[in-house]
Amino acid sequence: MENDGITNEQWQAIMLNDMSYDKKFYYGVKTTKIFCRPSCKSRPPRMENVKIFLDPKQALDEDFRPCKRCKPINKQLPAEEWVEQVTGYIDTHFKEHLTLQKLANLCHGSPFHLQRTFKRVTGKTPTEYIQQTRIKKATEYLVACDKQVGEIAEAVGIPNMTYFVTLFKQKTGYTPTEYRQAYKNNHLMEGIEHRENK
Repeated sequence: MENDGITNEQWQAIMLNDMSYDKKFYYGVKTTKIFCRPSCKSRPPRMENVKIFLDPKQALDEDFRPCKRCKPINKQLPAEEWVEQVTGYIDTHFKEHLTLQKLANLCHGSPFHLQRTFKRVTGKTPTEYIQQTRIKKATEYLVACDKQVGEIAEAVGIPNMTYFVTLFKQKTGYTPTEYRQAYKNNHLMEGIEHRENK
């Protein structure tokens, strides 16, 4: 049976990466849905996010995935699934300060391996994917609301306005203000054409 409650002994084993507890229990991290051996060298989770399992099958039955670093079932998670975890995290946390190291820690891998695997699977580096996600969200904000460009930059996780404008133009061919104006003009033209065709 799994136990949400964690004993002091189990917590100490996790905090100390104690190999002597491997195969005695496994721990899952509720926020990432990844499970590990007690000896895993990944960054320790917060105690309230830990769920204890007596064997890997229990964790798998609850849709937890094996850690790529400590391999609790002696099998690696397929690269595509691992990258899917990373992109899913980026898609929902793009507003936060994201680094390769942070993503690697969250997904229980090394930065080097993450960079290489991500690029092989998606054709982009994690940084390029983060930028693409932020700019896509910015384009949505530019056409859907009247927020100032600086507010939108902040909302998509790029607090440096100059960098935001430069990156936006590099990715879209327009400055944010030009993009918003072009959308409004195009939208206006479509409306006129629609009325003329009636």
